[in-house]
Amino acid sequence: MSIGFEGKVAVVTGAGGGLGRCHALELAKRGAQVVVNDLGGAMDGTGGSSDAADAVVAEIKAAGGEACANGGSVSDEKGAKSMIEQAMDTYGRVDILINNAGILRDKSFAKMEIADFRLVLEVHLMGSVLCTQAAWPIMREQGYGRIVMTTSPSGLYGNFGQANYGAAKLGLVGFMNTLKIEGAKNNVHTNAIAPVAATRMTENLIPEEALKALGPELITPAVVYLCSEAAPNGVIVQAAGGRFSVACVVENQGVDLGVDATVEDIAENFEAIVDLTGAQPRGMLQLG
Repeated sequence: MSIGFEGKVAVVTGAGGGLGRCHALELAKRGAQVVVNDLGGAMDGTGGSSDAADAVVAEIKAAGGEACANGGSVSDEKGAKSMIEQAMDTYGRVDILINNAGILRDKSFAKMEIADFRLVLEVHLMGSVLCTQAAWPIMREQGYGRIVMTTSPSGLYGNFGQANYGAAKLGLVGFMNTLKIEGAKNNVHTNAIAPVAATRMTENLIPEEALKALGPELITPAVVYLCSEAAPNGVIVQAAGGRFSVACVVENQGVDLGVDATVEDIAENFEAIVDLTGAQPRGMLQLG
């Protein structure tokens, strides 16, 4: 089974390096026309430069592909709209949106300033919302779209010092869960990738020896599949070092304690209430 993207147009945010660069290069290699978005800021979101996006566009063109650079900020409504408008003006359609852009402002919650919490939410969560909102009516009208959210194990399971990042990343799962329902009738599929990879965002979080086996290019096959016509709808794919798995919300049978249940009843039955034997996924899976 060969997967190609001839005639498809992709917008990849945060594509000036790391995961986004790998995604953009592979999509272009397989025939997609790519809008390479990157603000060009530091890891904490400060600063900005078009150099990173321009360099990836140059790589794509040197390999015979088609791409253009966009320097808009995903957390700014005008910036988010600009990349979708640029795709429409340059290539006439938008088929794929990979919400990849992100920043870090790590600190333990006790020491974290609310400004740092808000900013991380603005970039990861609201940035994905704004970009998706700009592309959504186009995809619905053309009867085709593939959207990928970039969530994280930090959002799914937690990680010390990343209360802001984890909240934003799990928020993207909730966003995906509604979009998969609302977009289904128009063939707009929304999925999420939960990567563990060696990028500038993880270099201080993962031991150096482990990073050597976690190249960002090892995440891209899963992301590209989620961009394809064969993509499922509403699936969280975990990827790390060539290993791929699915994460999902499960629900057990629970215990019926009746309408007169008391707190003592909960205490006495709590082990049975939390017993996951026979638990089943909720909201999964819609394939194809």
